[in-house]
Amino acid sequence: MQNLRCINKEEWNDALKRLLVSHLIYATTENGSNLDYELITETNVNHISYNRPKPVTPLKSFFLPVRENVTTINSPEKPRIIIGTPACDAEGLGILDEMYLDEDFKDIFYKSKRESTILISADCFGILEHCHCLSYGIKPYPTGIADLAIIEKNGIIIFRILSTKGEQFLNTITAAVIPEDKSIAEFIEEKHSSTESLLIEANKALPDYKRTGILVSEAKKEIWKKYSATCVSCGACTTICPTCTCFLLIDKPGFEKIKQLDACQYPGFERVAGGEDGLAELPQRFRNRYMCKYVWKPERFNSVACTGCGRCIEACIGKINKNELFMELA
Repeated sequence: MQNLRCINKEEWNDALKRLLVSHLIYATTENGSNLDYELITETNVNHISYNRPKPVTPLKSFFLPVRENVTTINSPEKPRIIIGTPACDAEGLGILDEMYLDEDFKDIFYKSKRESTILISADCFGILEHCHCLSYGIKPYPTGIADLAIIEKNGIIIFRILSTKGEQFLNTITAAVIPEDKSIAEFIEEKHSSTESLLIEANKALPDYKRTGILVSEAKKEIWKKYSATCVSCGACTTICPTCTCFLLIDKPGFEKIKQLDACQYPGFERVAGGEDGLAELPQRFRNRYMCKYVWKPERFNSVACTGCGRCIEACIGKINKNELFMELA
């Protein structure tokens, strides 16, 4: 119980309104059937949605813009608070941190954004059709990476403290107190268990992360031809993925360089100046994405390269379901 804090929802909304003076606040709000991030103002602070999976936009968009000038240091923005991020997205920052905060190749722009952000993740109460985080060892509620986990229960906002930064932030909100009611902890445990049960039932035929890597590396070319048949090389799967990080550096007049996100599914992704292209054929490009996520990155990084959010399945114009591919391999 010691890592829990509670605050009345009205007091929490008032605290957010006060923080608008010093912070940019982004939070998940409902827009019809979709959930996505919105810049919070005094007029929409009451519209924040908690504990519903999952926003359309991946969290990485806040830290890796599609286009970014890396030769111009802009004036620092206000610090940010991001509210409502699901655990799959928070865990996605793990591999981004390993890449962009590496001591030998530190990205000062990414570092600045990470340090100036308070991340308040949300426990997922329920799942969507393609959610499969638990299959890859990620709980449907934050256990790290984020600074706080947030839960709404009958007009009460409950926080689980996940970092010193999160605890320090809560200390600025004097109304947040340690709950004495044991039913709150029981409520959280029941919700966690319920969501995990849904994930287990929905994905019982899906191999785990390690097993998937073995299956992908051993798969014959026929399977890649079959599942890439409807791929249009649009790059939606990589763009919306919370862990894909490939980028180009584009030279501009005036000695400027623009860092622009790239996608391994684009034709010409691996083409070199001499004209050679190891991924010229569509099935090869298609296979490359899965080899990267399930074979090559696990060899290099500690964090998983797929967090089971399912967005790539939802965004695919060709209606390609990677989970069906893996289950067929299994």
